[in-house]
Amino acid sequence: MKLFKKLKNKYFVLRHGESNANVLEIILSHLEHGTNEEFTLTKNGEKQVINSVKKAKADGLLNGEIIIYSSPFSRCKRTAEIAKEILEVKDKIHFDERLRERWFGNFERMHNSNYQKVWNIDTDNPNHKNFNVESVQEVQERTVSLIIDLEKKYQNRNILLVSHGDVLQIMQTWFYKVSSSLHRSLKHLETAEIRSLYLK
Repeated sequence: MKLFKKLKNKYFVLRHGESNANVLEIILSHLEHGTNEEFTLTKNGEKQVINSVKKAKADGLLNGEIIIYSSPFSRCKRTAEIAKEILEVKDKIHFDERLRERWFGNFERMHNSNYQKVWNIDTDNPNHKNFNVESVQEVQERTVSLIIDLEKKYQNRNILLVSHGDVLQIMQTWFYKVSSSLHRSLKHLETAEIRSLYLK
């Protein structure tokens, strides 16, 4: 995995707001299911994103010059749309499948308590694919490949990455130079939380 001493751009992450899948307490990680508008944000999720983005704008963290990249899942798509509107970003939202949800294999559409079964094994083996899940190492590699491409494409820009909890936790391990297996030990990203990423 490519390492950088310094990045050309500044990166911010935004976890999607509360979704209908969250309320139903189900795992929804397949691209076909996740892009279904049935599983977009709840009204509460929209409010979470509105409040979060408005605060980031008021604090001078984000503005209309930011470039938005998003997972194509409906919950992220709606999150990105709200951010674009509030920040008055004129450029289009760039949807990239490398920001899609982590695939949770056999647990698709099952109760979200099954996440823990996967996370328990993640800690011991970042390459495991038990229950047919996507390994944390695979998630890290695809998300970092996006960062590498963005570093080639842009310079001195602020870039907002709209994605999912597990994906963003795993992406952070690369920025912080720790094993991808330790993603659950990093500070948890709440729904609609915005965080600045930096290389350690």
